[in-house]
Amino acid sequence: MTEPTDAPAHVPGFATLAIHAGAQPDPTTKARATPIYQTTSFVFDDVDHAASLFGLQAFGNIYTRIGNPTNAVLEERVAALEGGTAALAVASGHAAQLLTFQTLLSPGDEFIAAKKLYGGSINQFNHAFKSFGWNVVWADSDDIASFERAVTPKTKAIFIESIANPGGVVTDIAAISRIAKRAGVPLIVDNTLATPYLVRPFEHGADIVLHSATKFLGGHGNSIGGVLVDGGSFNWLRENRYPMLSKPRPEYQGIVIGETFGNFAFAIAARVLGLRDLGPALSPFNAFLILTGIETLPLRMQRHSDNALKVAEFLSAHPKVAWVSYPGLPGDRYYNLARQYAPRGAGGVFTFGLAGGYEAGTGLVSGVKLFSHLANIGDTRSLIIHPASTTHRQLADEQKTAAGAGPDVVRVSIGLEDAADIIADLDQALAGV
Repeated sequence: MTEPTDAPAHVPGFATLAIHAGAQPDPTTKARATPIYQTTSFVFDDVDHAASLFGLQAFGNIYTRIGNPTNAVLEERVAALEGGTAALAVASGHAAQLLTFQTLLSPGDEFIAAKKLYGGSINQFNHAFKSFGWNVVWADSDDIASFERAVTPKTKAIFIESIANPGGVVTDIAAISRIAKRAGVPLIVDNTLATPYLVRPFEHGADIVLHSATKFLGGHGNSIGGVLVDGGSFNWLRENRYPMLSKPRPEYQGIVIGETFGNFAFAIAARVLGLRDLGPALSPFNAFLILTGIETLPLRMQRHSDNALKVAEFLSAHPKVAWVSYPGLPGDRYYNLARQYAPRGAGGVFTFGLAGGYEAGTGLVSGVKLFSHLANIGDTRSLIIHPASTTHRQLADEQKTAAGAGPDVVRVSIGLEDAADIIADLDQALAGV
């Protein structure tokens, strides 16, 4: 007779979680694929059930505006893949950023952000957030000490990207996390370009992870969405610095969200105080499409990374290319950080510069045939853009350069086609510039 053991339960692997996490067969129809609950609202069992839902005394569905069973599967799946405690799916990546900062900041507060970011985030932080009285202070991810120098008593968060858009920059998450911990503020990491297949920021000290699910999570260029993930690691009750989580909420009979919901309090606050009142809801159909994309995430991200390395090697040897910034290339300034944080591959997005400058960049994007010239990234298809004339056009020249989008820069998002065909298309287009 064998003795019982206390062996730990088997932990599913990443690919298994990408397919199964959060999903169960529909209890009524037994459908195996996640149903699309295309409804505005949900029936209550009785008046007591309704009261308990509105009072946050029970979990359940009220309006699709603040939660839907289809969206819930997406939230559980992304939280599982990232290693977080809970998640919230919303209408876009920008919406995820808005709700994150709305939960953390009051008028007059500051947050620190890395200079090398997606151009839309730079605009959101510099301009739209000013309407709320939230002030961004910029730091340089290549100068880690600049984050420490930027900390003031008004600082409430630090924001970085794991692999920065427009690509080619790998951020030292652990080093910046140590600064955030000394400052007593959460570290927010946008993990859009890496996805949890390549980088898991919570393992390196992040407290909140954000995604534009429009990109690699969905992966097929057919739906817009965003996700914020709670790492469950931050003490929101500390010094009452985050009143939305640490003080009684009058709209919920005096509940202190940070006390009541423990290690998933941030995700709850973003839902019941942010999403409820600001309203950037994700449609169940888009949640379904993003979920379908996530099922192949590990396969796609590996192919994106492998193809990107081959294309970067080709470009780095081309006479009309002045430089290539891809962390997967030995000798790249971020190569060692990429091996530390993303050992499976450096992702599918990177930048390069053409010897002919601005005119050569615009000429190249006009000459490709297989590539699609558009603003998205993370598609199954190969995509190309000249940031200085498009995504970063609103920035001043010095801001463009600081963001990695100077006049000679071309950004590519390498797709899943045969690498030889991707290279052939770039080769013929380069011949014309």
